[in-house]
Amino acid sequence: MEKEVIDLQPTLSSDLIELRPLRPDDFDALFSAASDPLIWEQHPESDRYHRDVFQKYFDGALESKGAFAIIERKSGRIIGSSRYCNLDLRNREVEVGWTFLERKFWGGSYNRELKKLMLDHAFQFFDRVLFVVGEKNLRSQKALEKIGAKFLKKRHLPARDGALAPNLVFVITRDSYSM
Repeated sequence: MEKEVIDLQPTLSSDLIELRPLRPDDFDALFSAASDPLIWEQHPESDRYHRDVFQKYFDGALESKGAFAIIERKSGRIIGSSRYCNLDLRNREVEVGWTFLERKFWGGSYNRELKKLMLDHAFQFFDRVLFVVGEKNLRSQKALEKIGAKFLKKRHLPARDGALAPNLVFVITRDSYSM
């Protein structure tokens, strides 16, 4: 039996957005999209709008080999990023996370289309998609609930300073998926 090849960085598109693999030369455009402090105010790393902090996020995104640039199709501009990470082949699950969008694109169709593209692709290979969100990030928790994610468990993960920070894990299963 041939081993299944899982592409964690395909190019995906919808009416509003295109996702394509994040590239090293995307730094300036992505940092511009991320430089609004209000994007990060509920995030565990609330200072990610600073260039040096964002550089670590960006480097991690490239190293993950699962990160995307989110491009608004109308303008051709990078408006955010997301990624697949923490692949678990044994349990047939993957995490979708590290997602942000410029505030201009909040509360409408953009996040829904982003998640639909990523979930449609993920469910070709996986049975479960996990989302890990900071306990105080109510905005992201509500956005996940809007797309049908269910609370699974609380998990403490290391923060940048080494302390354990409370996070919430949400899940969408292939069987429950209906976007």
